[in-house]
Amino acid sequence: MNTSRRTAVDRRPSGRAPTIHDVARAAGVSKSSVSLAVRGQAGLSEATRSRILDAAQQLGYRSNVWARSLVQGRTGLIGVLLGDLGSSYHRDVTNGIEDAAAEQDIRLVIGHGRRDPERLRRELDSLLALGVEAVIVVSSWLPPQHLEAVAQRVPIVVVGRLPQEVPGVDTVANQDAAGARLAVEHLLSLGHRRILHLTGSSRTAAMHRRRAYSEVMRARVPEVGPQVEGPEHLDRAHAHLISQVLRGEGPTAVFTQNDRIAAELMGRCLDAGIRLPDQLSVVGYDSSSLCSVLRPRLTSIDQPRLTMGSLALRMAVERIAGKLGGAGAGSGAPVDQAPRSAALAPTLMMRESTCAPPEAADR
Repeated sequence: MNTSRRTAVDRRPSGRAPTIHDVARAAGVSKSSVSLAVRGQAGLSEATRSRILDAAQQLGYRSNVWARSLVQGRTGLIGVLLGDLGSSYHRDVTNGIEDAAAEQDIRLVIGHGRRDPERLRRELDSLLALGVEAVIVVSSWLPPQHLEAVAQRVPIVVVGRLPQEVPGVDTVANQDAAGARLAVEHLLSLGHRRILHLTGSSRTAAMHRRRAYSEVMRARVPEVGPQVEGPEHLDRAHAHLISQVLRGEGPTAVFTQNDRIAAELMGRCLDAGIRLPDQLSVVGYDSSSLCSVLRPRLTSIDQPRLTMGSLALRMAVERIAGKLGGAGAGSGAPVDQAPRSAALAPTLMMRESTCAPPEAADR
C-alpha cells in the first residue's frame, strides 16, 4: 500500500490547536490564500477554495478573531445592548438582529442592563472596551447626551423612540401613535365608548400612545373623553378598575401601554371573578408571546419586532462601512452625519380578549 500521501488529518499537529500555517501546509497554498478562503473573499478559484476549506475542516481549524483584529485594527464585532432580557419584546428584536447577523456572518456581543440605567451604562462601556465596531441599543433609557458622546467613537443605532434627535445616532421604532389609534378604533367599532388607558411609563413611546388615545377619544366620544390611569399608582388603578367593573360601572374596555400591563390586569380580573371579555375587553401593545399563553388570548398591537432588529443591524453595518459618510470603526473622527430614523407601521392582531360591551354599557 502506498503510504507516501498523507491526509490533512494525518498531518494534524498534536498537543496544540491548528494554525493558519498548518492549513496552508496541508492544502499546499500560501497563508494569505487560507485567509481569503476562511473569510469568503474573492481571489481564489473554487477548486482551491474547496481544497483549503476541506483541509481546515479536517484539521479542526477555527479562525482566530482576536488575532486577526490585532493585524487588521478591527474586531468585526457588533455590540447589542439590551435593557431587559426578560422582556419578550426585547428578545424578539434581538432575534431579528441575530438572524440578520447570521446571514452576513457577523459576530455579536450582548450586554444586559437588567432594567437598571446605571448598569446599562456600565455594560455599554464594557462593549466599547471589547472593541465593538458599532452598538445596537434595544432600550430608550440611555440619556441623549451619553448616546451622543458614544456616537463620536462608534456608530450607534437605538431600537426605540428617543425624546429628541441625537447627532450620529440612528433609530428604529414603530409608529406608536398609529398603533394606539388602531387599538382605540377597534374598541369603538365593537361599540365601546367608555375606554380606559392604563400606562406604566412616561417615556417617549408611551407618551405617543397616550396622546393618540386621548385624541381619538376626544374626537369620537367627546361626551366621555379620555381617561388615563398611571404611570404612578398603577396597582391602585387596577384595584379601582376592578371594583368598578364588579359594580357594573366604569369602563367596559381597557387599552394598555404594553402586553405586560394587560397580562397583570387580566390576572387580577380573573382572580376577582370578572369574565373576560364579556365584562371587560382588553387590548395590549407589542403582540408578544404573552398574547398566546393568556386566556382569553390577548388582542394586541403588533410591532414588527424581527424586522426592526434586522433593520437596526443593516443601519449599523452601513455606518461601519462608511456608506453614509459617518465615522468608521476606530477612525476617531466625529460622526457628523444627520441621524436617520425608521418608523415601521404596526398592525392590529385580533384575538379573544375583545368583544362587544355588556348590555349595561348602553343604559
